[in-house]
Formats: sequence, C-alpha cells, structure tokens
Amino acid sequence: MEVFLYQASIYLLAAVIAVPFAARLGLGSVLGYLAAGIAIGPVLQLVGSETQDLQHFAEFGVVMMLFLIGLELDPRALWDMRHRLIGLGGLQILLTIAAVTGGALLMGYAWQTGVALGMILSLSSTAIVLQTLNEKKLMQTSGGRSAFSVLLTQDIAVIPMLAGLPLLAVGTLAFGTDGSIARAGQEAAGHGAANHGDEVHAAMSLVEGLPGWGVTLVTLGAVAAVVLAGIYLTRPVFRYIHHARLREMYTAVALLIVVGIGLLMTLVGLSPALGSFLAGVVLANSEFRHELESDLEPFKGLLLGLFFITVGAGINFNVLLRDPVGIVGLTLALIAIKLAVLYGLGRLFKLRRRALMLFTLSLAQAGEFGFVLTSFSVQQQVLPAGLSERLLLVIALSMLITPLLFILYELLSMRLGHDVAPDEEDVIDETGPVIIAGIGRFGQIVNRLVRSVGVKTVVLDNDMRTIQLMRRFGYRGYFGDPTRPDLLHAAGLEHASVLVVALDDPQAALTLVRHARQIRPDLHIVARARDRNHVYKLYAAGANDIVRELFDSSLRAGRYVLENIGLSEFEAAKAEETFYHHDRHTMRELAELFDPDIPSHENAAYVQRSRELAKELEMALQQALEEDGQDAA
Repeated sequence: MEVFLYQASIYLLAAVIAVPFAARLGLGSVLGYLAAGIAIGPVLQLVGSETQDLQHFAEFGVVMMLFLIGLELDPRALWDMRHRLIGLGGLQILLTIAAVTGGALLMGYAWQTGVALGMILSLSSTAIVLQTLNEKKLMQTSGGRSAFSVLLTQDIAVIPMLAGLPLLAVGTLAFGTDGSIARAGQEAAGHGAANHGDEVHAAMSLVEGLPGWGVTLVTLGAVAAVVLAGIYLTRPVFRYIHHARLREMYTAVALLIVVGIGLLMTLVGLSPALGSFLAGVVLANSEFRHELESDLEPFKGLLLGLFFITVGAGINFNVLLRDPVGIVGLTLALIAIKLAVLYGLGRLFKLRRRALMLFTLSLAQAGEFGFVLTSFSVQQQVLPAGLSERLLLVIALSMLITPLLFILYELLSMRLGHDVAPDEEDVIDETGPVIIAGIGRFGQIVNRLVRSVGVKTVVLDNDMRTIQLMRRFGYRGYFGDPTRPDLLHAAGLEHASVLVVALDDPQAALTLVRHARQIRPDLHIVARARDRNHVYKLYAAGANDIVRELFDSSLRAGRYVLENIGLSEFEAAKAEETFYHHDRHTMRELAELFDPDIPSHENAAYVQRSRELAKELEMALQQALEEDGQDAA
C-alpha cells in the first residue's frame, strides 16, 4: 500500500509541475503529461516496474473516455456517418495495413506477421488526438471532424482485429519452436511499455488453450453479451437504484458498468476500452445517458492524464540505446507511411489546405490500442518477443511525437496567413426534427426558442463567422451552403419534421424551399420573407408558414404609437390583432393574383383588389374599436 501511495504521489506531483508549464509554453497538456512520465521514469527512475497496479488504474482513463464517446454517438448518427466511416476510415485502415505489410515482407517477415503489424500500426491514438483537438478548439473544423471519423472507425475496427489476430498464428513458427515463442511472448508482455497490455495476459484463463476459431467465437459472444446487457439490464438496475434516493449510488452504478465491462473483456482477451465504447453506443439512447456522463466525467480527466504519464514512464530506453538508429528510423518510417496515406485520402475526400494539414498531421502516429494488440499478438504466438519489444517502443515514440506534429500544424497555418482557400464546409454528423437554414438575426431567435423547450435543431449557415460566434456561446452549428442537396441530406432532411428557411438571400431561400418541397411533399416549411412579393414567391414554391422579417416588429411599433396618441392598451392591442388577421387574409387573396412576370404596380387586378382590401381593413378597424367602446360603456 505504501508503495502504491508513493508512486501515486510521484505521478501527481510530476503532472502538477509539468503540465501547467507545458500549457504556458503553448505545447498542450498531452506533451506535458508525456514529458512528466519520461522525467520520473527513464530519466530520474523515480518509478519502475513495480508500478503496474497504478498503470492499470490509469488505463481506465482511456476506458472511460471511450465509454463517454460512445454515449455521445446515437446509433442513428453512426448510420448517418456511414459513408465517411466506411470510406475515409475504412480506406485508411486498409491502405495502412497494405503498406506496412509490404514493408514487413521486404524485411523478410512472413505475410501473417506483416498483416498483424499492419493492424497494430494502422490505429492512431484516440486519447491524444481527441484531447488535443478539444484543447485547441479544432474539433468542429472540417479537418477535426474528419479525424474524429477515422478515429471512430479505428476504435470499432479493433473488435474484428482482436477476433482475427488468432487466425494469423499459423505460419509464424519460423521464428522458433512453439514453446520458445510462448515463453518469449510472456516475457515481452511484461517488459517496458508492454505493461500497457498486461491485462490481456493476466486474464487469459477463459480462452487459454482454445484454438483460433474458439477464441473468435468467445470474443463475438462477449460483444453480444455487452450489447444485450446494455439494452435489457441497465434500465431495471437504474430504476432499482433510483428508489434508494442516494446520489452516490448513481456514481457507483456508473463505475460498476465500466469496471464490470472491463473485467468481462479482459477475461476473454479483449480490450476493456473497446468494450466500454461499445456499451456507450448501446446506452446512447438511454434516459440515463446524461446521468452517466456527469458521474464519470471527473474521473476521466484525471485518469486520462495519468495514462499519458505512464506512456512516457514506460518507454524502454534500454532497447532504444541498443539500436537508436533502427528504432528512430522505424518510427519515422511509420509516421511517413501514415502521412502519405492520410494525405492521399484527404485529397480524395476533397479536404483543402488547413483541413488537409490537420487531418494528415493529427493521425500520423500509432495508438494506445497498439499496446493491447501487440501483447495479444504475442500471447497468440503471432509476433516474436524481439519484434514486440521494438514495436512497443515505436508505438510509444510515435505517440510522443504527436504533440510536435500539432505544433507543426500551427506553424504551417500561421505561414499561410490570409492566403488560404475558402473555408471548408463542415461534416454534418447529426440530425434532428428541426433544420434551421440561416442563423442570422432572424434564425437565431427561432433557434433559441425551439431549443429552449428541449427540441433538437440542426443549424446550417454559409457564414463562418456567424457559426464561430454561435459556438462561442455554446450553440452548435455547421458551416456550409444550406441550398446544397448533399448538406441537406446529411442534416436529415428526409426525416425532419420542420424546415426553417431563414436565409438573407431571397433567391437562395426560394431555391431551398423548392428543393425541399420536391424531396419532401409532407415537410412543414417555415420561411422568412423579405417583402410582400417575396411572400408570394415562397407561397408558390411550397412554403407552409411565411413570416415577413419586419412585419411583426413593425406591427408592435404601430401598437405603441396608438397607445401614445390616446388609445387604451386594450384598444391598441385589439387594433393590432385585427390588422394582423386581416393582413394574413389579404396576403392569401393577393397571392392568387400575383404574377411574378409583371411588376405589382402594373398588375391591374392586383392593384384593384389591394385598394378594396385596404378599405375593408379601415372598416374592420373602426368596427372593432366601436364594439370595444360599447363594451366599455
């Protein structure tokens, strides 16, 4: 116990000293955590191999992060992102595996080993990249959203990778006898940075001795168990806890879910972080989702920081010193391969300038799941001990370089100055019952009112400054041209209940209304109109409710005038109401006479009926005021 407390104190003290210092230098918290780990580990040797318990404890920061990410991902949102997940993310994994496999074959390894190396190195660091993107406020950019899509695909892909790695064990016996490989693998799994994968070896009892296909079946069964438990068991458990009326019990249940899933995953040789992510997705639609988020968020931040420190402290510099040129060369080769793959895919998916740089540089490292997959591969006799030692060090070094790649991105962005391409349109990854196109002075009031009653909105606007201002005040919006059919499709036009057209450009508003009505004859469209003529055009285009942008405010101003020239508040309000209803009736009649090819003042029938309706309005107002006066008498 004393050793654990001592080591925990060293870790926390290093974080308190190094992280604020790194943040003040503009290096980011992740680099501060990694530097702190290197200082207390390889440099000062204040912590050693006896800190495995603390390292496993810290790894739950990644577990909780993946669980919370899963909670944010409605399965329907995953389906809407399927093109980018399968296309961008899937191609990144496949091309990286192919490139690494080719390199391994050139170095004389068996193709099974090459494929295993490709799987391990195709993954990037979800923990480091997401933490840095959020800190630097880059998550909502096009490059940030694309990087998130790839990371999400990689996290999901770990499931088939863990299921498929045992099938690669055949054909790798060229490295030695079965017994020597197994013994070397056990040594490697507990050596240096491999401490991050020890949980796989420590809990292999349920799958040890099973053939490859048996391990695969057990793996798929564990995943199915997590999904079914998330669907059918969590609600009864939370309802049971609710009757206790003890706030701390909710936190206990949240931790129990994460720890219990982690235990189940390790018993069958899977990553607890991956299982937690899957459980989070299953619970994304649960009524207890926000409760789980608020309970686990404080734990996640601290434990994730400790995880980064353990990565730095676990770097085995003895292996590096034995072959510094080879290890550094392999690390740089890995980064170069991933940079090339990511850059090509970014160009293919039409990312431009800064978005392309951010996407490419942010994902050019190996990830924390690499530790788990490496140890698992050793246990399944897919990788030999000597190779796994070097591989674990390459993974750790590439993660250490990642914050420097983000600094490089910032330097390149500054050098671009104002000589940049137009802002990249955001990737829309959510849908809602209400779509608001245009979030200027008009649309923002509509958005605030609708959201204030708990209705989700998807906001689109082609003014980047407006979108950025919205985000500063906590409102989410997407930059892009709302009249583009593909953006409307991504925003969920096919399933929305209401479309609010609040665009400044009258012609763009007409284009949007026509397209939406053609796609969705049943959609209710509320449109902003600049003037009466615009009202008629929107009416003909298919809008259901049309609001002139100045009508209501002008009507209210007129009521104030009446109140201050002798009418009572009741009389002024009555006059306002009468005018409002009569004007709506007038607009409907005149819309039938309006001819867009003829100016209104030259349309004889339109002018004649306008005069008649104006007289009818005067009579209606006089009658309403006389009735009010008689009632008052």
